[in-house]
Amino acid sequence: MSKIILKLSRFLFKGGTSFPGIVALKLDKKILRTLADGWNVILVTGTNGKTTTTSMVYTMLKDNGKKAISNSTGANMYAGIVACFIANYSFRKTDDEKYAVIEVDEANVKFITEMVSPKIISVTNLFRDQLDRYGELYTTLNKILEGIEKTPSAKLVLNGDESLLGDLGLANDAVYFGFNTPIDESAKVEVNADAKFCKKCKSPYKYYFLTYNHLGSFYCDVCGYERPALRYSLDKVEELTPDGSLVEINGNQYYINVPGAYNIYNALCAFAIATELGIENESIFDSLKSQKSSFGRQEVIDIGGKKLRIILVKNPAGYNQAIDTVSLEDQRIGLVLMLNDNYADGRDVSWIWDVKFEKFSGLDLERIFISGIRLYDMALRLKLGGLPVDKFVIEEDYDKLLKGIKSIESDTVYLLATYTAMISFRKFLSTKGYLKELW
Repeated sequence: MSKIILKLSRFLFKGGTSFPGIVALKLDKKILRTLADGWNVILVTGTNGKTTTTSMVYTMLKDNGKKAISNSTGANMYAGIVACFIANYSFRKTDDEKYAVIEVDEANVKFITEMVSPKIISVTNLFRDQLDRYGELYTTLNKILEGIEKTPSAKLVLNGDESLLGDLGLANDAVYFGFNTPIDESAKVEVNADAKFCKKCKSPYKYYFLTYNHLGSFYCDVCGYERPALRYSLDKVEELTPDGSLVEINGNQYYINVPGAYNIYNALCAFAIATELGIENESIFDSLKSQKSSFGRQEVIDIGGKKLRIILVKNPAGYNQAIDTVSLEDQRIGLVLMLNDNYADGRDVSWIWDVKFEKFSGLDLERIFISGIRLYDMALRLKLGGLPVDKFVIEEDYDKLLKGIKSIESDTVYLLATYTAMISFRKFLSTKGYLKELW
């Protein structure tokens, strides 16, 4: 029944990423146990980077000739994950080795591990995000740990630069990845960084270096808690461009075909997972070099000859990294900022005051389009951040917004949008013929 609903949803509404799963769970609450039987399941969770990391691991497995599936559209709640398995379920049983690389929302890990025994669980990082839903960082961490505790046989692949993920006291075997080199020379944690205090004794952390926000080579000079030993390390950043990064990981050079320091972390995480799964290094190298941008994550859409780069933003840490990536541009660009406050975005938008929009002032911006449900909150933040008000175009109507984007002279336009704003605008672009596939 769910497979039929899935086909109808895709045909009639170009959707169906979660609804078939809702129907299946109404009929059988434990259906995921049946659906996931026979799959080697890899769960990827954390605040930022889940979708891109999942896509990278999935690509590495496919390039290595493995049978693999993934919830690549980012439908990472329980029903969406069930729908992913439904879409790939076959009534014909085989003994083939197969992998399911699944992005999972932090609060949903415990529901998945109730039904599935993953081979690997990976946690990318932990930042303040949707405080009205998740609460503070330790609440989010505890939600994840509650799920991990149900599956002690799963190997953990964790971000060692994330101070909250060290010394978890779990029965699981754990390996860590992280940076052995700074992106810049900063070792001073910023006033609005997230996990600034030692998880053991609550003293302020010290850092040999920071990468961004609170991530980096940390230590506590009071109780001695420090970053765990890294099995997988980023040893050198040779080049950062608007198109990608040239780096050295575990002594070998790799080109990552998506830009930004945060995507280096995603690639490092994917590298660690793939290596733990026994994927050949040549496949990892080729996959990273040819990696395509994920759904709404540095996705590039051709709009009348202009490159529209869509970047999902949802919290201060991720937004600041997106701004740093845009700041790599040395040409004149257009900018579109969209802010929504729907449930999936988080109702409270006060977090935009922790974002360093002031950095945009150093760029050659032709025009700044502002849209979304909370467009005036965004406009006020940008004005007080010192951006040129005479370049603002405040526009609710998508048709007029698209017309404005097409009218500027710049060849590249960056669109930074919260989740529901990104989904809404992509649907609009689909109706206009700019996207062949919505999902």
